Amino acid sequence: MTRQDSRSLSADAQEAIRYRAVQAVHDGMSQTEAAVRFGVARGTVARWMKMVRQGGMRALAKHKRGRPKGADRLLGWQAAVIVRTITDRTPEQLKMPFVLWTREAVRDLIATKFQVRVSLMTVGRWLKRWGFTPQKPLRRAWEQNRKAVARWLKEEYPQIRRQAKREGAEIHWGDEMGLRSDHQAGRSYGRRGQTPVIAGTGQRFGCSVISTVTNRGTLRFMVFHGRFSAKVLLAFLRRLIRSAGRKVYLILDRHPVHRAVAVKKWLDKHPAHIRLFFLPPYSPELNPDEMLNNDVKANAVGRRRPANRDDMIADVRGYLRSTQKQPEIVKRYFHAPSVQYAMR
Repeated sequence: MTRQDSRSLSADAQEAIRYRAVQAVHDGMSQTEAAVRFGVARGTVARWMKMVRQGGMRALAKHKRGRPKGADRLLGWQAAVIVRTITDRTPEQLKMPFVLWTREAVRDLIATKFQVRVSLMTVGRWLKRWGFTPQKPLRRAWEQNRKAVARWLKEEYPQIRRQAKREGAEIHWGDEMGLRSDHQAGRSYGRRGQTPVIAGTGQRFGCSVISTVTNRGTLRFMVFHGRFSAKVLLAFLRRLIRSAGRKVYLILDRHPVHRAVAVKKWLDKHPAHIRLFFLPPYSPELNPDEMLNNDVKANAVGRRRPANRDDMIADVRGYLRSTQKQPEIVKRYFHAPSVQYAMR
């Protein structure tokens, strides 16, 4: 005979089975026999007996099934407030003990604002419904002036682009980066709980790169070691204007070397060949050349193990020359959301 699953019974029928099974055990029947008699698991009868010991027979009474109505729901306008808050503010700005918008942070925000308490699973489901996904956040300096960034995007860069078009100039985006031999990137498979070990030299050495990219796929670079100075920058600028073949509009950050007196004097002597422009302070995410920096650090250094500085410089030069011959790769640097404005 096929046993009926008691979970399919009505709440009243399930309550009756609980009472009858517990009473049968009290009358001398073993828990195993009661489980067979009433068609439930042996552990279920044991759980019922524990409930009775802790709360009496009334603990077996039926309870209202399903999720409480209205207790864990947000009205439409309340959900809109939460979405707008997550989008426009950070937990720190709201004086919450969180840095990132995690499920715990959103749960506490909902409880604080609307006295609605829900589980983390429910918060995750709502976030998915609202169009949020877990992402690695970009780092932005507190000192960044958002108005200056907006002015750069809406006024200053469009004006530079129009002026470059009138003069037949080519817009380059430039930056420098330092590379270290102990930089690590990527992941390696290993057994659970046993972190893989990659052999490498214990010596620390490095080199630096100064480079420019254009949205047409042009890449120019110079590898050097030692301190970045006006002399290094001017050596690169001379090479840049020789290879460009036309006037260069070079956009850089506000590094002190870029604004050094020696650099200004040299620029005053070459107004027909090159002109410098500067990004808003503390805004590296606006520079497409940062994407090249990330690429080189991850693939030309982080995934290799040079034995000395010469090997490292050879690896970096080889990787950059390979990239230089593939303009479609350079163009893809401009596809990142923060620098798409520079694609035109």
